[in-house]
Amino acid sequence: MPFTWTVAVRFLREGRAQTLLILAGLATGVGVIVFLSALITGLQESLVDRTLGTQAHIVLRQPEDVARPQLDRGAGLVLDRIQRPEQRLRSILAWPQSLALLRATQGVTAASPTVAGAAFAFKGAANRSVALRGVDPSYRAILDLAPRITEGAFDVAGTNAVVGTELAHELGLTTGDKVRLQTPAGQNQVFTVTGIFDVGNKDLNLRWVFLSLRNAQTLLDLAGGVSTLEVKVDRLFEAEAMAQRLAARTGLQADSWMKLNAQLLVGLRSQNSSS
Repeated sequence: MPFTWTVAVRFLREGRAQTLLILAGLATGVGVIVFLSALITGLQESLVDRTLGTQAHIVLRQPEDVARPQLDRGAGLVLDRIQRPEQRLRSILAWPQSLALLRATQGVTAASPTVAGAAFAFKGAANRSVALRGVDPSYRAILDLAPRITEGAFDVAGTNAVVGTELAHELGLTTGDKVRLQTPAGQNQVFTVTGIFDVGNKDLNLRWVFLSLRNAQTLLDLAGGVSTLEVKVDRLFEAEAMAQRLAARTGLQADSWMKLNAQLLVGLRSQNSSS
């Protein structure tokens, strides 16, 4: 037996009480480290789940209008003040082709067209500003609201609408009630509330109103168009790299959940470093 092993065995035999104390300390330390690691991992997973529980992994939209400097032909000068063009709700050009391309991309598990825009919700004299979200059946693969329905069902067929718990409380709505939706451009239509949801976010519960894709297109004067394509991927933490690839392939602006929640990712990385 090597000399070092001989010394170690003799020490363990002669100082049994001290040996047991040392082993107990080591076991306790390892247990604490394992517990803290599991706790931090659980908290991180909970934060990510709550963040992604209300948004797509990647959202693609038509690129914004870009202001370009203009040349004064007479003086041969470039204007030094450029006013940024007003950003308006626009449809994605040739969106069915882009949607098909997304669905055929390896790593993409779901893709759905959506129409989103601002409006006002009225019931009697009460009104609130809301965010319309026009969706089709494929949206369920992006965000399944059925388990989050607290009253009624997620049914946006025909002239049905689904609202959040906060908006229902503010306007005094319940399933079966009528609500009038009006856009800033003056388009308006009456809908029947068929479901009330709770996504765990007070602001979204107050603002989101779900309609059928066609009704949202009509209200927002976007006939046949969609404002965004929402994507779900199989590898969450590769979403930004995937967004860049999809932007290059489609020519659209692509924003991943990682880009939109940069502060959250910084916090997660800090936790990993400290643990």
